Amino acid sequence: MVYGITLILLSIIAVPSLILSKKPNAKELLEKVEPYQGWIGIIFCFWGIWGLVTAVLNLGWLTSTPIWWGTLTAGSLVEACLGFLLGFPLINRFFLSGNQKAREKAIRIRAQVAPKQGKLGILGIIVGAWMIIASFLFTIA
Repeated sequence: MVYGITLILLSIIAVPSLILSKKPNAKELLEKVEPYQGWIGIIFCFWGIWGLVTAVLNLGWLTSTPIWWGTLTAGSLVEACLGFLLGFPLINRFFLSGNQKAREKAIRIRAQVAPKQGKLGILGIIVGAWMIIASFLFTIA
């Protein structure tokens, strides 16, 4: 359930234009979060990567709860991608500053994923909501 809630919050930060078109007074709140957007992105990028590692380490869930395993994998992938997009300036500065080849590769990846940020944000809201519902439906022993 925590993954779902955090994915929804991250998605809201990632698609502010969608939120602002529905609720104009949300602009003030989004402006307060903007200075921390890079740090939020880094944290969620690593959290998404950790979710993917968890999914790989628990491949046995495919036999007992395949829907939950797929949900966790999809949610973690969206979370890692959105976190990467939001945290890219800080990731570039702190983690890739010493390696020019890695920096160029990260820039290419971002160029491919950035146009899809809005769609990823909407997908994140949908998958996050499903993760919350699925956490109540499928229990993992």
